Amino acid sequence: MSGVFEATDVIGHRGAGRGVVDGARENTVASFELAARTGADWIEIDVRRTRDDALVLYHNAALDDGRAVVDLTLRECQEAGLVDLGEGLSAIPDHIGLDVDVKTVMEDAVDAPARRTVSLLLPHLRREAERRRVFVCSFDPGLLSAVREGAPEVPTAWMPYVRNPADSAIPGAVGLGCPIVAVDARALGLSGEEPGPGRRPLEYTIETAHRAGLEIMSWCPDPVDAARFAAAGMDAVVVDDVPGTVTALKESRA
Repeated sequence: MSGVFEATDVIGHRGAGRGVVDGARENTVASFELAARTGADWIEIDVRRTRDDALVLYHNAALDDGRAVVDLTLRECQEAGLVDLGEGLSAIPDHIGLDVDVKTVMEDAVDAPARRTVSLLLPHLRREAERRRVFVCSFDPGLLSAVREGAPEVPTAWMPYVRNPADSAIPGAVGLGCPIVAVDARALGLSGEEPGPGRRPLEYTIETAHRAGLEIMSWCPDPVDAARFAAAGMDAVVVDDVPGTVTALKESRA
């Protein structure tokens, strides 16, 4: 099945991984450069909007001091160490794919359409799609629909919330018209866990996604589970240990 991914692609979570990895903090230029050096096929970034309609790279809704990102200006965000979207994109080599995890905010429901996160993001997506592989994932189904309308050349991935079962994730992605479904690794079952009641086997889940015409990815398995997922036919994994996962996948294919 041809699609967005090749074999089992490795996507660096927030760059080289959550938190600080080898001195590089997540969602920063240093983290993106580290992920690229250590073998990531793609890099995942988290995008949020600011009070003055800029886009910055940050996972959480608020800074450690409690201030909401959407209530801050770009300058205030930069003073707090956040990276502007344009700066982050320019630091990712063109041969590295881009996984854009969009964090919408409550204000997107009431602000003028031109100020909403997706409206601010669409021009960036169109430009990136001209020079690299790119797709958008989100917990917000409305945003995914808006991307399909505003940038139809950019694939979308339905990402239900943490531990959401694949039972609803797979048909949900089909219903939304997304070519990719993203499932939390914990929802698929981790190594050493007893099977959850009613949970389908991993191989059956992946086969069903493929039969539905979807590619399936998972966040965030460790290297052992990433190799297990790959052996079952998983299309991509979003990981916090890029070099460990690259090594584990190579060994599993040997």
